[in-house]
Amino acid sequence: MSQVRAHSLFSDFDISLFKAGKHFKLYEKFGAHSMQLQEEEGVYFSVWAPSAKSVAVIGDFNFWDGTEHLLNVRWDSSGIWEGFIPLAKKGMRYKFKITSTQNNLVTEKVDPYAHYFERSPKTASIIWDIKDYTWKDKNWMGYRKDKNDLDKPYSVYEVQLGSWRKNAEGEFLSYRELAVDLVNYVKEMNFTHVELMPIMEYPYDPSWGYQLIGYFAPTSRFGSPQDFMFLIDAFHQNDIGVILDWVPAHFPSDQHGLGLFDGTHLYEHPDTKKGYHPDWKSLIFNYERNEVRSFLISNALFWLDYYHIDGLRVDAVASMIYLDYSREEGEWEPNIYGGNQNLEAISFLKDFNTAVYENFQGVQTIAEESTAFPGVTKSVAQGGLGFGMKWMMGWMHDSLAYFSNDPIHRKYHQNEITFSLAYAFTENFMLPLSHDEVVHGKKSLLSKQPGDEWQRFSNLRTLYAFMFMHPGAKLLFMGAEFAQYEEWNFEKSLDWNLLEFLPHKGMLNFVKDLNLFFKETPALYEKAFSVEGFEWIAYDDTENSVISFLRKGHDAKNDVIVVCNFTPTVKENYKIGLNNTGQIEEIFNSDLQSYGGSGIGNLESILISHESWNQREFSANIIIPPLAVIVFQVKSE
Repeated sequence: MSQVRAHSLFSDFDISLFKAGKHFKLYEKFGAHSMQLQEEEGVYFSVWAPSAKSVAVIGDFNFWDGTEHLLNVRWDSSGIWEGFIPLAKKGMRYKFKITSTQNNLVTEKVDPYAHYFERSPKTASIIWDIKDYTWKDKNWMGYRKDKNDLDKPYSVYEVQLGSWRKNAEGEFLSYRELAVDLVNYVKEMNFTHVELMPIMEYPYDPSWGYQLIGYFAPTSRFGSPQDFMFLIDAFHQNDIGVILDWVPAHFPSDQHGLGLFDGTHLYEHPDTKKGYHPDWKSLIFNYERNEVRSFLISNALFWLDYYHIDGLRVDAVASMIYLDYSREEGEWEPNIYGGNQNLEAISFLKDFNTAVYENFQGVQTIAEESTAFPGVTKSVAQGGLGFGMKWMMGWMHDSLAYFSNDPIHRKYHQNEITFSLAYAFTENFMLPLSHDEVVHGKKSLLSKQPGDEWQRFSNLRTLYAFMFMHPGAKLLFMGAEFAQYEEWNFEKSLDWNLLEFLPHKGMLNFVKDLNLFFKETPALYEKAFSVEGFEWIAYDDTENSVISFLRKGHDAKNDVIVVCNFTPTVKENYKIGLNNTGQIEEIFNSDLQSYGGSGIGNLESILISHESWNQREFSANIIIPPLAVIVFQVKSE
């Protein structure tokens, strides 16, 4: 006899929204919710399983017996099973035992809305109250909109929590340990934001978190949900925004997960041409199903709501919007118009972005989209996907290719380093040097650089400086800031011992100062996504492999002049054209001796002459250090 008492958190309106794909707070309804019902303490459970013949809750409260607590199916054909179990309480483990109408298949599934899980490799969901936390980030949440607007500095530190740093025993740092060590480090390094590679519960360490099982739970590898809140809180109290990687593109087929949830293709698309990802051997969500859209958008809003997250970086967008992504002819079918775009996925992404920006102020969504799909960061009203920013993969590939060339050959590749400016304002771009570029035999960023040790470090400083002077937001993967020598290995800590050596310590100091200069130079971020914020001085000096340009902010007196030398040859008396009279003063130099450079620079102010140059009325003669980026500002007469 079932010991489940009838109860529901769903109204008829909730059901209609759920079925229409428009219920974006399903986390308040589904899952396990502790409550008091008629003076009796217990837990209300609910789960969506429309093809189930029966659904039992099994767990610590019934010795995992599938006959004691059978949920009741709703009468309204929603496919929702629910009920109140008096014996259940916080901290107890549980799963749903589902008997399907399809061949009586019996599965034991985790709760798709669970807030906490056993530590991998164990798999059970855990009853938990995530409202039991007192936030201390009121100030941040009050002025976050001013910090996160697109005319503010974005310098993002991308982190995989399990391999950033480990303790003396080689174990992960906990969320609370990271709330001290990582937060202090990110603040000291002057980054404005941190981006966490997926922290939602995942079963397989080598997936780095990109194969999610628990979409509503931070992984228990590092602590409890409240411990993760403590980490976010600590970032916010130190004026650091938090961006989460979010993965709506695919999910693993582990038996306890979302795949064949009720014995049928409930969450995944039933057609393998749309429902199976050949690259990652994973399942793809059915974006045509309204209930699945409600699930995913509710999940996105959940992290912004309950965890005060400031931005979501959406993984693998290109794989979602193209039917032929990584598929050969015959492995995909055109849409109703004969094209290769996944119209349902595109519609889903528009709904997702609309819901995020309508419900939360001061947040951003960021697309990892590797193609030239138009309008990724245009508003939905303008026909775009509605993202706030998009990773600039073209800049990343072109820049890394350019810097891999021996400097003596770079004059033949000038277009690789200048081409990005031809399309830099077609989207709101974030320039990424991400984890993807330092794994699978691609080598570390330092190891990609040509030349001897001095040239490799100078090249890398020049790459970073060029990145920060280029229009757009910025992202560096952990370890890049001190020139990690080996490529990233998720199984071990970064090589912090490298900081005992001067070149690596110099790189760390350089990135720290580069971040600070970026944050304190409005011309570098106020018009980062506008053509009005950039003006070439000269892009065609191929013989010298030198480029120069202006970056402009809201106030012309804050404009800066950027000059990049991509060769190890010092350029003396190098003439640049200018728009103003007066003097110019060097305000940033990547070649300082404290960074490991040669120490060459423009130590005194330089008088601007009335000699025309670069199609400009005025000019100045400067010294350009070897393999360096220098920045000037005009000081009026």
